[in-house]
Amino acid sequence: MLIEKEIARHLLQIKAIKLSPQKPFTWASGIKSPIYCDNRIITSYPDVRRFVMDCFVEKSKAFESFEAIAGVATGGISHGVLLAERLNLPFIYVRSKAKEHGRQNLIEGELPAGSKVLVIEDLISTGGSSLSAVEALRANALEVAGLIAIFTYGFEQAGIAFQEANCKMDTLSNYTALLEEAVQTNYIQADELQTLQQWRQNPQQWRS
Repeated sequence: MLIEKEIARHLLQIKAIKLSPQKPFTWASGIKSPIYCDNRIITSYPDVRRFVMDCFVEKSKAFESFEAIAGVATGGISHGVLLAERLNLPFIYVRSKAKEHGRQNLIEGELPAGSKVLVIEDLISTGGSSLSAVEALRANALEVAGLIAIFTYGFEQAGIAFQEANCKMDTLSNYTALLEEAVQTNYIQADELQTLQQWRQNPQQWRS
């Protein structure tokens, strides 16, 4: 739990994650949420960026051997590039949809067929976009060793989706560690903690 809470502390400090139970955010899906996560901010803070990369390197050791890094557009691209550089490995990235012009690529970069890749993502909510990238890689004759993300909300449906896709998944931090750190640092109060816990149980119906 040490790494998970330390990552959570950094994300709160640089405001990559914001908690606002009283004035919730609205996601693109329309879901009302007391949390907003933007891990792209990490790259603007060298010390945090370096620590995140250290954690990615350590987490990657638990995966079977891989020959390249694949980032998920757009949030996973910068972190994936940094990890590939750290590990001296090739890098590719997966678009959310194929380009409508030129070569109409869905995957940018080149790898030999059969190459095994470790997928890097910034955030997991339902897991849908992450697993779409996994499916695209597999459809292009690449093997997927697994996926590592910086943060997950810990929705049950995401865990089920990764199991059904037979894709190993791990994260540097998670919602539980975040709330523990937020309480310990007085970022939130006890009544706000209850609200945040209720949201994760049923985000679609929260405050509906």
